[in-house]
Amino acid sequence: MQEDKHINHIRQTIARAKAHEQSTSLLTTRFCQNLTQLHQAIDIPDENKVATLMNFVIHYVEHVPDFIEAVSNITNDAGIYKSSDQIISIAKDYFINPPSSVSEHKHSGLIALMDEAYLAHRFMEEINDRFIGQLGIPLAPMDMTRSNIIIHHLIGEPFANELDEAVRSSVESLMAEEGQAFKSEAFISYANEHKSRGWSKELEQWPCLARDLSITLRFEKGLEGDNGLNETLH
Repeated sequence: MQEDKHINHIRQTIARAKAHEQSTSLLTTRFCQNLTQLHQAIDIPDENKVATLMNFVIHYVEHVPDFIEAVSNITNDAGIYKSSDQIISIAKDYFINPPSSVSEHKHSGLIALMDEAYLAHRFMEEINDRFIGQLGIPLAPMDMTRSNIIIHHLIGEPFANELDEAVRSSVESLMAEEGQAFKSEAFISYANEHKSRGWSKELEQWPCLARDLSITLRFEKGLEGDNGLNETLH
């Protein structure tokens, strides 16, 4: 595919936000002030807790343009890009034209991008869930569920719940408009192919889809539907 100016714009926005954080330390200060209030689900080694959280957030944010690019290429190669373009456009738009719920909070730098990245990742999580329900397989081989839970806690309630509601609204509108297209012969063929051969080709070409986002974060059994699994994140 041709170089995507929107993805380049997102990456430039992230670079500016990282530079902004270096000069202001806004998110670093926020984590320093709130360490004792972290949700019990987030279990971080005692050494360099703030630096570990900052690393996680930066990688989480940087993952967005990588996965958008990967999904764009995968769907283009499969001949279903035209039908899935709206999905990709919404994920991009969370960064380019964030919803009013984000703007009204007047966040800036990495704090704002953490909100926007959460919207994009939660949106793709919901889309994958819908595709699994309809076709028995996700649109793309990525599972950010537990990472999203962590970011939800870092953003904090009730704002994170508002962002979840914005995602649900976007997904419902999309499915009302495009739901039938996702049941088309092209998508069914796409699903059947990957049920048969798996995702090894895509994961080799786009390792960001299977990236371990280096801290170990443990979840108590029963929390958010998790089963006591650990996740390691950079």
